[in-house]
Amino acid sequence: MTAEEKAGALTSLMPGGTPGAGEAPTPLLRETEKQLLEYFSGKRREFSLPLAPLGTPWQRRVWDALLTIPYGETRSYGEIARLVGNPKAARAVGLANNRNSILIVIPCHRVIGADGSLVGYGSGLPIKERLLALEGALPQRKTPQNRR
Repeated sequence: MTAEEKAGALTSLMPGGTPGAGEAPTPLLRETEKQLLEYFSGKRREFSLPLAPLGTPWQRRVWDALLTIPYGETRSYGEIARLVGNPKAARAVGLANNRNSILIVIPCHRVIGADGSLVGYGSGLPIKERLLALEGALPQRKTPQNRR
């Protein structure tokens, strides 16, 4: 993953690249790497990093709401829309999630379809599925036996 910071706050955490390539890692970037390793090893359930996501006021409201979803839980796009005061804005929540530049730390992977389906993850649904499985929050798949 590649992380970026500005003025002592994390502004981006995206897949790919080499962390800190071409520059000396700052204390914040080292701490980000440490916390991510703890998360992926199952030792960390919440992050304590200063964040400064770059986005519109609407996007930042959505991202703030995402930060309230506990580890191991999910919310629907509609639930997030209601939480930010616009119950009809589920699609707009999805668009804001797609613009989230601080993946995992701002947990857009914890937002699922109203029916429990895994939908809409910019890094791909297999990654969303793995993150939710890591957290023990993978929704039960809809099969003829459990649709009742």
